[in-house]
Amino acid sequence: QGVRMSNGRRRAAAQDAAAAADARQQPLERVTVDQFPRLGRLATFEPPKVDAGSGIGKCWTKPRKWIVLEAKYTTYAKWTERLTFTWHVMLETKTATEKSRDDRAKMAPYSYLSQSVSYVNIPQGTHAASVCLPPSFLERYGEANAVGLVITNASGEELYVDCESKIRGIVSHPRNEAAYFWKNPDVMDAKTKSGEPFVERREGLKDRSETIWAMVNPNDYETVAK
Repeated sequence: QGVRMSNGRRRAAAQDAAAAADARQQPLERVTVDQFPRLGRLATFEPPKVDAGSGIGKCWTKPRKWIVLEAKYTTYAKWTERLTFTWHVMLETKTATEKSRDDRAKMAPYSYLSQSVSYVNIPQGTHAASVCLPPSFLERYGEANAVGLVITNASGEELYVDCESKIRGIVSHPRNEAAYFWKNPDVMDAKTKSGEPFVERREGLKDRSETIWAMVNPNDYETVAK
């Protein structure tokens, strides 16, 4: 009987070892961000050109730049069911390209926008994620000078969170999660000397697939869940 028990233990140990080896071959569901979105002027681009006929011709003759925020990331599981990228973007009014000084003085110093985009059926490897703002946002509300990015899996588990900022008072790469600017009431609920909101919440941040930027490097982006 003692021999039989010993053999049973050996079989259990062999099964545990096999399971551990299999786990090593199937990396845990995780993601790394290899390139964080650029800020300010480095995130502004003229749109790709499309040669096509038009019955009305061009309404604008000078180039108009978009705000294009891009992240490069890597997944390690053979397949990842779903990843949701939640973007937090702060535009700085004083960098607006088409506003006079008087116009800027009438607006909140900063504009905050947020958008979540989910990708599905993601194969192992390196991919890109991106959101965009049309030219009127850059012209009226300014450059994206603070950007936060949160990545969650299909279960809602947070796999990545970080932010970078060129704005005074907004910390880059904070160690305390409560210090991320979109969670920080000292930033989001701040008032100017006259009692007006320091940050105006706006809408308009778009996934790149909804814009002309969908034409650029389409193989780098996975299917967007609708």
